[in-house]
Amino acid sequence: MWTESFARFVLPARRYPSVWRLVGGSVVILVVYTATIAAMMVGITAILGPERGAAWLGALVSGTTPYAVLVLLATFAGMFAGPLIAVRWLHHASPATLFGARPVATFAAAATITALVFLATILLPAPFDAVRQTPTGTFLLYLVPALAGILLQTGAEELVFRGYLQSQLAARFDSPLVWMVAPALVFGLLHYDPASTGDNALWIVGAAVLFGLVAADLTRVTGGIGAAWGVHFVNNASAILILALDGSLSGLALWRTPFGADDVATLPPMLLHDMLVTVIVWACIRLWLARGDRTG
Repeated sequence: MWTESFARFVLPARRYPSVWRLVGGSVVILVVYTATIAAMMVGITAILGPERGAAWLGALVSGTTPYAVLVLLATFAGMFAGPLIAVRWLHHASPATLFGARPVATFAAAATITALVFLATILLPAPFDAVRQTPTGTFLLYLVPALAGILLQTGAEELVFRGYLQSQLAARFDSPLVWMVAPALVFGLLHYDPASTGDNALWIVGAAVLFGLVAADLTRVTGGIGAAWGVHFVNNASAILILALDGSLSGLALWRTPFGADDVATLPPMLLHDMLVTVIVWACIRLWLARGDRTG
């Protein structure tokens, strides 16, 4: 399961691989992320006043307006900064080591492949009629900051789960059951929200775990988070900007579904479809990488 590229990626983490440092780093990430969110919420309340601020923050949770989506994406600034701080303070390594080899090139290639696969799936019939959501003019007005926000959000998650957790666990434990599966399980469980998703909660966790395993494998093969970040970016851009679930970050989407995340009739087949597409994307990227190995 180990590759030369992944061994080089993990090498900086081997200098200080103690479990206590990993635990401490995780705490640093959580504190920085939480503090960033708290500061933003306090700022919103201070600007709008207590009553308007409380109402605005209540609407923020569902992300059903363009402003709400952008603010929610901006809250990931703390998660992005957290692992960069943790790896410097506790592991005495350069923050750049969390990105690994050729992050820009692998991001671009993986994002392009993912987008092409997603475009191909548009030809497949959908079991529902999408509802037009955001006017084109409004969509274009917010498109650039939205893409920047999605780049930030997906990058933050990849830095935490693949850049930091996967590399630090691999530096301490040889088994891929630890450094591949454990971060994927944590990533999936953080998507567990039965209050909003009802009986679909475990389906959503399963889809997130599968993505986590795919991202972990791409990190293992390429020796960096670029490819996983590229897949993650296109996946989330599609779900936030093109077709969003009703009531779930749908404020900037061109279309939304006529049902929410708790619909037990339609959502599970959609998730199975999405999981199959994830596997196809992974296979296409692995084939591209294998071709590069043969021609390089």
